[in-house]
Parts: sequence; structure tokens; C-alpha cells
Amino acid sequence: MTKRTLSNKTRSSVLKVSGFRARMATPEGKKIIRNRRKKGRKNLTIQR
Repeated sequence: MTKRTLSNKTRSSVLKVSGFRARMATPEGKKIIRNRRKKGRKNLTIQR
């Protein structure tokens, strides 16, 4: 089995990369949020 990408990261450092504010800060991140809304995701990003 392969290792998970964010396995050795702390919660705060994960949120800097994949939290809602971090996503909305970039055009690509906004695209991710838009696609996840379109798909009907319950959780758009990692919850605090």
C-alpha cells in the first residue's frame, strides 16, 4: 500500500493548503470549490 500524501502534516498546515480560505485565494482553488458545489458535496473543504 502506498503512503498517504498528507500523513505527516499537522492539522494547521493541512488547512493552509486545503482549507476554504486557502482555496478561495487562488483562481484554481475557486474552480475546485465550484466543481465540488456542482457535484453536490456535503463538505467542500476540510472542516476546522
